[in-house]
Amino acid sequence: MTPSYLDIKSQFPVLTKAPAPGQPPLVYLDTAATAQKPKAVLDAMDQFYRESYGTVRRGVYRLSEKATAAYEGTRKKVAALLGAASEKEIIYTRGATDGLNLVAASYGGSQLKAGDEIILSQLEHHANIVPWQLVAEKTGAAIRVIPCDDRGVLDLEAYRALLTSGKVKIVAVGHVSNALGTINPIREMADLAHAAGAVIVVDGAQGISHMPVDVRALGADFYAFSSHKMFGPTGVGILYGRYELLEKMPPYQGGGDMIRQVTFEKTTYQNPPHRFEAGTPSIAEVVGLGAAVDWLQSVGLDKIQAHEHALLQYGTRLLSQIPGLTLIGTAPEKAGVLGFVLEGIHPHDIGTMLDMDGIAIRAGHHCAQPVMARFNVPATARASLGPYNTEADLDALAAGIRKIQGMFK
Repeated sequence: MTPSYLDIKSQFPVLTKAPAPGQPPLVYLDTAATAQKPKAVLDAMDQFYRESYGTVRRGVYRLSEKATAAYEGTRKKVAALLGAASEKEIIYTRGATDGLNLVAASYGGSQLKAGDEIILSQLEHHANIVPWQLVAEKTGAAIRVIPCDDRGVLDLEAYRALLTSGKVKIVAVGHVSNALGTINPIREMADLAHAAGAVIVVDGAQGISHMPVDVRALGADFYAFSSHKMFGPTGVGILYGRYELLEKMPPYQGGGDMIRQVTFEKTTYQNPPHRFEAGTPSIAEVVGLGAAVDWLQSVGLDKIQAHEHALLQYGTRLLSQIPGLTLIGTAPEKAGVLGFVLEGIHPHDIGTMLDMDGIAIRAGHHCAQPVMARFNVPATARASLGPYNTEADLDALAAGIRKIQGMFK
């Protein structure tokens, strides 16, 4: 039986903990930065450390074999969650940033040459910009950028024009903008990229926990995300890659467990995915990720998407009624992100004063400085939604904003 959303909030210890004397209760509106953790994830990791901890893939004793089964079991869970063809297409990373760097350095570094082009979008997080700049500097490839309109919607006609050069080898784009909430049309963009002979790399950090994701239906060649944004622990993430592409890629890092045989004369490497997993991994964190996948499946990503969409509509109406508030990012296809500026009040001041009332939002450029430049603002205040949020949380946000405006009069 799927729990109600009231029950879901009750599953998150930090959201149900009684506040300290004199302190307000927590209203958490920063899920785009990191999601809170349900008790199921915390318990799974605690139990693993207490009862099942051991190294993986190397020990021949029972504890190691049990840990390995849990570790590789998460890989199978993630493959099923993403609709991947095989668990061999699932690589453990340190997070979305690490996964994007892996693709840029390994695939990009081995496939790009001088004169080739990489297409990015104006909406990208720095993690899907800087790795491509680094590989472009090394290979002589050039970066081209898809612009967006005043709503934060990508200009697909401009994208089509960029693809006509005949030089594009890689398109790298976010599934959902972390700063604006725009949901990009990945299937259409993938079809256009493939028709032009390019692969598409999708930054899925803001997509994976807010909507169902099927990488083959999306047409994604690579899809990267972080565990901590999908209710799991920090320190682990996933890179999905089509196996025929992974097979061609050289190792990203060297060390133990990614090798077949090492001599001082020559080293041979494992097949994917283990080729890209050097060293002792974040074992307990992978177990926690597996528990997060189970939790997401039990709630239902379709239900999470519907719930957050209803909250987004409610929050948009509330904030739009506040004089002097401008929403930044008004795409018709949008996830649960409410970025805004207040006339005469810096976003950092908004964030600090809301915190005094127990309301946690993010304020700054959100690691998306090109987005801020596009909208001619130094920063925004950003409230972002999760399945544990309610209309009451958004009521508190709106009341807090009006209170701040009153203080500045």
